[in-house]
Amino acid sequence: MLNTNVFAETTISSALQRVLERFKDNSIAMIGFWVLLGFVALALFGPLIAPYTLDFQSDNLLQPPSWNQSGHVDNFFGTDDLGRDVLSRLIYGCQLTFGGGLIVVTFAALIGIPLGIFSGMSRGVKSSVLHHVMDTALSIPSLLIAIMVVSFLGTGLENTLIAIALAQIPQFIRFTYIAVSTEIQKEYITAIRLDGATNYRILKHGVLPNIADSIVFQISRSFSSSLIDITALGFIGIGAQAPLPEWGAMLGGSKDLLFSAPWTVTLPGFVIMTSILSVNMVGEGLRQAMLEGVD
Repeated sequence: MLNTNVFAETTISSALQRVLERFKDNSIAMIGFWVLLGFVALALFGPLIAPYTLDFQSDNLLQPPSWNQSGHVDNFFGTDDLGRDVLSRLIYGCQLTFGGGLIVVTFAALIGIPLGIFSGMSRGVKSSVLHHVMDTALSIPSLLIAIMVVSFLGTGLENTLIAIALAQIPQFIRFTYIAVSTEIQKEYITAIRLDGATNYRILKHGVLPNIADSIVFQISRSFSSSLIDITALGFIGIGAQAPLPEWGAMLGGSKDLLFSAPWTVTLPGFVIMTSILSVNMVGEGLRQAMLEGVD
């Protein structure tokens, strides 16, 4: 029987599939993605794979890492001045620092993005008042706001996360407001309005798809900023308190051992730097993949 289908069928990928394909072609972004996925896995399942419990203390104080001549494989990253396994504390600390940053950025985005969209789509007194309030809030650095809130609420990891989230919300509102207000002034939005489209339809089919790259950029930026703020507050002693293995608190508690036991300082610092870089690499990779689709 003759085949009457003389035209080859082509499958058109969805917009999301095209973004993911472009993201996969970015080798730097993929490196960041796998590193970021590793941190997520540690935050979720860290206590199950940590070699020692959080309260374990060895008799070998300040034992060097295993690659040192004086080190031992039983404590792969060595021990601190109380005999605690550094690797286990870094793994447990992933839940506190990385997981805490994820909670902060999720909370701030869920509140800040809708408020920014509402402000950008509306006109009049409501938009003007919110706009000026956000300008005032953003004139103060987020870390300084977090320090003031922690000073009022008290030290501790929970209060630290609340303080940083409150400091991040105005940034989301302001950034989203600018993106939305800029987009609705374009000619194609005017054409859609003249065609009788409602604000909801304009937002869903016109504004949001075109500001998605900006929102992704802000989320990645806020995530890395939250990690910096959490570790900074822990480092200066007003964030997570000992004996919690928060990475910044570990760094601050070991700063006096920089020359006698450098692994207790360099390893937490390296983990902090790697986590922040991975977030920025993934965020920038997603933003570039979305922008290539627009171009």
